[in-house]
Amino acid sequence: MKRFIPLLLLLSSPNSVLADVNIKHTALTSLQVDGAGVQSIRVPSSYAVSGNNMKVTTGEHFGKLIAPTATASALLDVGVMEVNNVGSAFSFSESWIGGDAPVAIGSGVDVSGGVVADMPAFGNVTVSSGGVAGNLQGTVLSSGLVTVQAGGAGTVGTAQISTEINVK
Repeated sequence: MKRFIPLLLLLSSPNSVLADVNIKHTALTSLQVDGAGVQSIRVPSSYAVSGNNMKVTTGEHFGKLIAPTATASALLDVGVMEVNNVGSAFSFSESWIGGDAPVAIGSGVDVSGGVVADMPAFGNVTVSSGGVAGNLQGTVLSSGLVTVQAGGAGTVGTAQISTEINVK
């Protein structure tokens, strides 16, 4: 009787195994061409004055900025100063920076084919040329073959295939 127990166990077990099998295939191609850009920062007008033993001449003023207009930056109205105690030591210093004139909104920068053609002539300008697509291309075939062909400057191409198998 003991010899038949393994045979009975084999006959009573199921003939198939139950399992969930999931297979996920992912294919990706990404092509990027950098865009052109310009950052222009207007330099402001500024005036500074310092010194000792100086005074403003009667009826006059220290230098001052005159308010800007829609088409011109602030201007300097030069003041009139004189030595306060004649015959004594004195010092005087002034500095003036004429700022950038304003430009109309929507004017100034033209970009064509990734090239910055013109821009406002401001005191602080940073220019980034755009990429050139050239021969940039990428493919992912169902056979698993992946190709990426380089483009010109300022381009990025990536491709990938991944397969995920889950057995539960």
